Amino acid sequence: MIVVGVDCHKQSHTAVSVSSPIGELGGELTVPARPAGHRELLDWARAKDPERVFALEDCRHVSGSLERLLIRHGERVLRVPPKLMASQRKGARSFGKSDPIDALAVARAALREPDLPVATLAGEEREVALLLDHHDDLVGERTRAQNRLRWHLHDIDPELEVPPRRLSREVWLRRTARNLARREQTTQVRICRDLLRRLRALLRETRALERELHALIAGHAPELLELPGCGTLTAARLVAEVAGIERFRSDAQLAMIAGVAPLDASSGRQQRHRLNRKGNRQLNRALHQIAITQVRVHEPARIYVERRRAQGKTYREALRCLKRHLVRVVFKLLKAMALSNPRPSVSTSISTIDLT
Repeated sequence: MIVVGVDCHKQSHTAVSVSSPIGELGGELTVPARPAGHRELLDWARAKDPERVFALEDCRHVSGSLERLLIRHGERVLRVPPKLMASQRKGARSFGKSDPIDALAVARAALREPDLPVATLAGEEREVALLLDHHDDLVGERTRAQNRLRWHLHDIDPELEVPPRRLSREVWLRRTARNLARREQTTQVRICRDLLRRLRALLRETRALERELHALIAGHAPELLELPGCGTLTAARLVAEVAGIERFRSDAQLAMIAGVAPLDASSGRQQRHRLNRKGNRQLNRALHQIAITQVRVHEPARIYVERRRAQGKTYREALRCLKRHLVRVVFKLLKAMALSNPRPSVSTSISTIDLT
């Protein structure tokens, strides 16, 4: 059995085959990053060994089309985080960096790590992720425009100061626009009015995106919206970052990917754990938002945190315990929904290959 490691770029994909389990290099191929090149790579790998698994560096924007083609043709595809590939390359006995070296590092990282997530054909999770990314971009643009507007308003007249968080409300945008319309139309005032028009347009766009996301989540994962502390955007982030609960065998694996599971830091007789600062930080952020909201408004969560604090934990440590508990809840909800609405057979019938 072989592992085909692929280093993906916009113009080309470089693949190497290594034998399992020793990781011996068996061949190398570079193809254009186009459909014809993808098919050539697939034919090359099939000629190498009837038993194979593909390991792709997890760069979704440049590896997505190759990944989808491989899955549609019944291949098993693993996603290798770039950090794993980089650490494998640094630990190698050879020096230097090239596409074949990176592809080899991807393949050997897949051999070394048995719990890498398996890629599946994207469903509604991809639509949610695209809409959520666009929403975050618009919110960032809106924040920059608000900051510029505040500086201009303060320079024009300190009395024009808008209270915090009011520039995201239509009524305050109209009120500020009326105030500026009554002033002398200097260049700075005209710039402020342009910024206000842009802010109103961005506010409408973000609200429309939130309504579209709510409709998607209500149809795809309505149980998440019923979870206390989990609003539309938080539920969308969970769906987008999990990207198919079928990829995870247990809630412990999901917790490790989310950076919620504490890391063992024991030595000798000392048994201790430390905070996990790794993992998917967007997924961690969504769980953190649910946790802090539940502590404020959800009585069972408040009781749970108080019980943990009575055991000698700090508030932060108790909150981390709550986040770990939330991973278990989210895993069960998504797993139940996946069982009731299975994916198409082309992505669920891929057989599991033992890399050892």
